[in-house]
Amino acid sequence: MRLNENTCIVGKSVILVPYKEHHVPKYHNWMKSEELQHQTGSEPLTLQEEYEMQKSWHLDNDKCTFIVLDKLMYENGRDEIGDTNFFFSDDNRHQAEAEIMIAEEGARGNKRGWEAMLLMLRYGIEELDVKIYEVKIKLDNAVSIKMFTKIGFVEVSRSDVFSECTMQKTVAHEWVEWVNTETKSCIRSAYSELLKNIE
Repeated sequence: MRLNENTCIVGKSVILVPYKEHHVPKYHNWMKSEELQHQTGSEPLTLQEEYEMQKSWHLDNDKCTFIVLDKLMYENGRDEIGDTNFFFSDDNRHQAEAEIMIAEEGARGNKRGWEAMLLMLRYGIEELDVKIYEVKIKLDNAVSIKMFTKIGFVEVSRSDVFSECTMQKTVAHEWVEWVNTETKSCIRSAYSELLKNIE
């Protein structure tokens, strides 16, 4: 999605940056993990296919993605820890399927995924006019199910065939206020300006 191609979202512990070509090799290495393939329902791609996918994410209006950076790690070495994204359908542009992946094992369990997801949800509300969020989670992914339940999502369906549940959250005023409170330290800026500040 071109809308976020120069958008950077700085939170308390994470930074969301647009998915650029230089991120592809590391993303490709992440997706060699059978665990991540299972949890995300993804098939392994060649490096060239991954570059083509990155271009698709950049150009297609039905996809929006950010790479998640640990703020301290980024300031010291610019290391990525995962990604978060939205998928939109042509039938309902106000409904988005959300995803979050913390690929680096050392970055899990310290609320980086929680903050990154809330920053993304806030972005979707304020910039993309999302009214309903949906997530699809593998039934054996208890951590993600618990996280999204705490965020306010409720299960609406379950598939034994795909071994996953679908959860939804309708955007409402009180919930938006809560999301804003949880992300009150959020600063949105141009990605190019962030690079200048770090350099």
